[in-house]
Amino acid sequence: MIIVAGEALIDLVPAEPAADAAGTPSGTGTGVAELPALRPKRGGGPYNTAVALARLGSPAAFCSRLSTDRFGAALLDGLAADGVDTSLVQRGPEPTTLAVAHIGADGSAAYSFHVEGAADRLFHAPDALPAAARAVSFGTCSLVLEPGASAYEELLRRASDGGLFTALDPNIRPGLIPDADAYRARFRSWLPYVTLLKLSEEDAAWLAGPGDPAAAVREWLAAGPYAVVLTRGGAGLTVLTRDGLELSVPGEEVAVVDTIGAGDTVNAALLHRLDVHGALVPSPSPTAEQWRDTLSFAARAAAVTCSRAGAQPPYAAEVTA
Repeated sequence: MIIVAGEALIDLVPAEPAADAAGTPSGTGTGVAELPALRPKRGGGPYNTAVALARLGSPAAFCSRLSTDRFGAALLDGLAADGVDTSLVQRGPEPTTLAVAHIGADGSAAYSFHVEGAADRLFHAPDALPAAARAVSFGTCSLVLEPGASAYEELLRRASDGGLFTALDPNIRPGLIPDADAYRARFRSWLPYVTLLKLSEEDAAWLAGPGDPAAAVREWLAAGPYAVVLTRGGAGLTVLTRDGLELSVPGEEVAVVDTIGAGDTVNAALLHRLDVHGALVPSPSPTAEQWRDTLSFAARAAAVTCSRAGAQPPYAAEVTA
């Protein structure tokens, strides 16, 4: 079983392209842009990763705290619909986190968050993980927002010390991080407990601060992870390993609707395919060809997600080579 630990939230996604001030496509012609209607969609990086794992065929469990409000119930129903184990989900009366998505002309997504007093911030680490657990994945807002962030950090350290494969996708949201340097230091403190670090080029540049991102990636690799996977948007993915391997694969060409959930799909696809190769162990050693297969599989899966609106990860049949 692969456990995904972190937040679930509701993405408020534009129902149609936003209008411009001239009234195109849905403006009034008054010189004032129309606000787009927003549709609620299930989301959150860890939530999307858990759903994607289950859709690809990996036994997956979600470890988080969900609200008992209507949105929280919908999130729980979504997990159940795709067969994700919810025995580690905590519930509370606090509201569900909301993320307002802003979609660029190229399909890229930016977010503003409404997180104060939300249920997922009050997560506490479970006393124990299921005996079937072999890997635990962490990421995104849950590692920033206290007091939950400290509980997830505790779980990361315990999982690593317990001999589990651990994966980390920091998925940086700068607007949620009040002290960038403090967060960068905290990120570095996690690395000895991480088996697989996956991050985008943009995340790497932000985490490197004034330093060179390429040099920073190699420093992070030396600090603990067995492998670092960098996502490069449509250009593909690159892996660097502690064994000295550096290998890249191109992205899959696709008509991009939006990129919501693409990175989360990559998380799931990497874990799923590494498992196929028997590499979800504390000291993995995939061959170069196994890494090439894993990265190519992740690129195909992400392309499917980008081809449709919102975080809609693919099912196994959609990415079978």
